[in-house]
Amino acid sequence: MIDRLISYFAPETALKRAVARKKMDAINTGYSHHGASGTKKSMIGWSHSAGSPDDDITLNLDVLRPRARDLYMGNPIACGALKTDKTNVVGSGLKLNPQIDADFLGLSADQADEWEKNVSREFALWAENKDCDAARMLNFYQLQQLAFLSALMSGDVFALLPVIPRKNNIYDLRVQLVEADRVCNPYNVLSDDKVLAGIEVGDYGEPVAYHIAKYHPLSLLNQKANTWTKVQAFGTRTGRRNVIHLLEMERPGHRRGNPMLSPVIEALKQLGRYSEAELMAAVISGLFTVAITSESPEGPDIGEDHLPGIVSGTSVEDDVRNDIKLGNGTMIELAPGEKIEPINPGRPNALFDPFVTSILRQIGAALEIPMELLVKHFTASYSASRAALLEAWKFFRRQRDWLSSDFNQPIYEEWLSEAVAKGRVKAPGFFNDLAVRKAYCNAEWNGPTAGQLDPVKEANASKIKVQEGFSTRQRETAELTGGDWNQNYRQRVREERMMREGGLVTVEMAAPQQMNNEVKGGEED
Repeated sequence: MIDRLISYFAPETALKRAVARKKMDAINTGYSHHGASGTKKSMIGWSHSAGSPDDDITLNLDVLRPRARDLYMGNPIACGALKTDKTNVVGSGLKLNPQIDADFLGLSADQADEWEKNVSREFALWAENKDCDAARMLNFYQLQQLAFLSALMSGDVFALLPVIPRKNNIYDLRVQLVEADRVCNPYNVLSDDKVLAGIEVGDYGEPVAYHIAKYHPLSLLNQKANTWTKVQAFGTRTGRRNVIHLLEMERPGHRRGNPMLSPVIEALKQLGRYSEAELMAAVISGLFTVAITSESPEGPDIGEDHLPGIVSGTSVEDDVRNDIKLGNGTMIELAPGEKIEPINPGRPNALFDPFVTSILRQIGAALEIPMELLVKHFTASYSASRAALLEAWKFFRRQRDWLSSDFNQPIYEEWLSEAVAKGRVKAPGFFNDLAVRKAYCNAEWNGPTAGQLDPVKEANASKIKVQEGFSTRQRETAELTGGDWNQNYRQRVREERMMREGGLVTVEMAAPQQMNNEVKGGEED
């Protein structure tokens, strides 16, 4: 209408407007007609904003952390998701399996095996002792569980590596876990862009120092004045790592971790409210809810004698008088003119389970935990259940690699440095050549296995992979049972010897198996 009006009084101006509109249409192409559209009705009401990683994540942590922790403490699905993740990734703790580069170090297979066994033995002296914890509360494997759960719940967790000599201890390295809230700006003051959320960064965005509060900033028990300690990320003289920051990065320049439940906080809270409402409705329905109607203008007489569970003569507050509570098999005496009208809330709701299942699928997709594993409910076929477990274990293995590389391995390397310096472990050239040090520090961290839906099929598959050279006995043993093939081999040798010495296995019984193996070997030749 405006264009027609302008064209009537000023044709040249109308022509310019038409040309400008055509140019704008040529510029606004591609996503401007789809996801970036500002004219489609489906997109007009979209409220969105863009910010830096610290704007979007770090500045919102004061709200995200308490909400995520509250869900963990009071929401069954949220609590189950984090515990399921911890149980499958860490279990009872990831165990050290040294894997030194024997070829580079010029060691024979036997020498490498002996070195690895000695290191495993020495590491157990430190890791299985609660003195490895600065607080003397947990051993190293329990520290892994706590650090991982805290990182999931709060977004990140910190570990200091102080050297604290203690009696009856060979090693002095300690691990001190620090909850995310304690790393914050002193007095919650934002001084400059170099220090945010307690982390001071350098010119390239690398952390150079951490500001750690002596007391938890949210503590209600401690009323003392808080103080902050500035801890350098690395030692200025030796370059030794002083602080481990366990977090998963989401965006470049991301300074603090994001709680795992952040994307599903709203869905979990609303689902919790809905579940509570349905549960309450079902409880009330089970108690046969009724309403008392009265023809008296004063309304129903709700006196002490009418309240279930109230003994005659007992004093009752006014607010309790007006709160009638129903119970199993409760009989309520009615006054003249009063009658009971039943209330049918229509519970249990037949559509409750399908609706909740649909929401749980969305939550599971966001958390990378299949719905079946999230609620521990396997009713599908073998193939479908196995596919769900395989998909989940892609996520669990990735998180295990993250925990191993960012938490376990740095601590192990610090411990190994102390062990070599004290002469408990022989490692020539460890402190002189970084390549030699790396060769000595190579290790794997084994944890709980995926389990088997059909153990026979899984065992046969592992057997074929070993026979075809796709895998090794050591790896398959770790995958199937979480054990160590070398230890199994030595134990089996002892067991077989004992069986023969005890007469439970004779030469005649063992001969057919040996002959069978020889025949198979001849066929392969």
